[in-house]
Amino acid sequence: MNIKDLGYWFRDFWAEFRREGSGLVGLALLILFLLVTIFENPLLPFKETNSRWRDITYWQDNPINAPPVWTNLFAQKKAARTINLEKGKREELTDDEGNSYVQDSFLYHFTADKAPLDIIFHSTIQGMVPYIIEVERPDGATIQLTQQYFEYSDTTPVRISVNNDGKDSLFTFLKIHDSEDNLSMVSSGSIRSTEILFNKAREGMAGSFEALKGNYRFIIKALVLDPDQFVLQDSHIVVTGSVSGLLGTDNMKRDIFSGLVAGLKWALFIGLFTSAVSVLIGVFYGIMSAYFGGIVDTIMQFIYQIFVSIPLLPVLIVVSAVFKPSIWFLIGVMVIFFWPGSVMTVRSMAFQIKEETYIEAARALGAGHRRIIFNHMAPLLIPYSFASMALSVPSAIVYESSVSLLGLGDASIVTWGQILHDAMLGNAILNGLWWWVIPPGLAIAIMGMTFAFLGFAMDRILHPKLRTR
Repeated sequence: MNIKDLGYWFRDFWAEFRREGSGLVGLALLILFLLVTIFENPLLPFKETNSRWRDITYWQDNPINAPPVWTNLFAQKKAARTINLEKGKREELTDDEGNSYVQDSFLYHFTADKAPLDIIFHSTIQGMVPYIIEVERPDGATIQLTQQYFEYSDTTPVRISVNNDGKDSLFTFLKIHDSEDNLSMVSSGSIRSTEILFNKAREGMAGSFEALKGNYRFIIKALVLDPDQFVLQDSHIVVTGSVSGLLGTDNMKRDIFSGLVAGLKWALFIGLFTSAVSVLIGVFYGIMSAYFGGIVDTIMQFIYQIFVSIPLLPVLIVVSAVFKPSIWFLIGVMVIFFWPGSVMTVRSMAFQIKEETYIEAARALGAGHRRIIFNHMAPLLIPYSFASMALSVPSAIVYESSVSLLGLGDASIVTWGQILHDAMLGNAILNGLWWWVIPPGLAIAIMGMTFAFLGFAMDRILHPKLRTR
């Protein structure tokens, strides 16, 4: 089959395929998955998800078990969203005593009915640096949240939390505005610092929260003691809200949406690679079994019966438990047990093709077995393998997810099955964390549905007994 013939074949195939509604839906979903895979990096809210999925320090600024941000649409009281304030205003100033200092200021517009869970300040510092954090509230009050002194010979990242480092200053602010009777009922450890910071200054603020909405200006000041050694860079603020991301977070504060996007490429790779290799092996195995016939066919069918009678999932569980789990190892085992799937159908077709007159003519002209199999029989049966490949993809994805769900998957990568495994260990269903269970489960179902639609459509077009034309 030359390129021109291939073009004619594809044109005829597309003319029939576009009449298959389910096939077009599957094709649209596949294109969407491929686009997400190609543009994974811009789509990832957390760029190092693939390499640091199990690094708890990477996710430490996120809220734990937070629902998605869009759940605010259905809530009577709106929760603060988790956002990253990266673009601050840098100023180099001098105070009344002639001391030079660098100031980074960040504006946060607070409109929620519930206070954020925490405010995290990040900077990279070098030298001897007195470090001050202040906040200007919408009511005009200015609170010095913390004052610390750092001394580093090399550039070192620092992380300051309002809940941990600003609680004394904010409790002092609370004492100024509330009565002693109300204060006697609380302590600095029993009330969250952010509930003071974002609360209206009034009597009774210790016992109830009334959001002070408006613009909050957070200021990071660093005194310059030694200009030659001084470094203050990469300052940014993370507002840790009660809702986070498109799909929420888990009990390790990981962003579920980032995990789904990072796991998509592995779902596609596992499904496509496993099905392509196993189906091609099965196609040529079926062709050779039918072509040679006799004792060769008997032996090959006996081998086929052995493989087809072995249950795959128990084998995967056993070998994954005995050997170190690896994605390549899982793919290899699945290929070994997937190839019999297309053998019998291909074998029955090959028996018919084998008796065609042009095959007899090729033999009469001296064509060898290899030439007949690869040049005359395989080109007629390879198109059928496309449908078999598409129909095999969901099985490969589900098998990998099942093994990962049992905790036997490759922990060095992010897969949807591993997300479900972590959800099971975290009692997500019992704790009502539906956003941790439904999205990965739904993703597996949609991925399987995509290739099932494509496979059924191609099967109706390419399979001789199901052809509609």
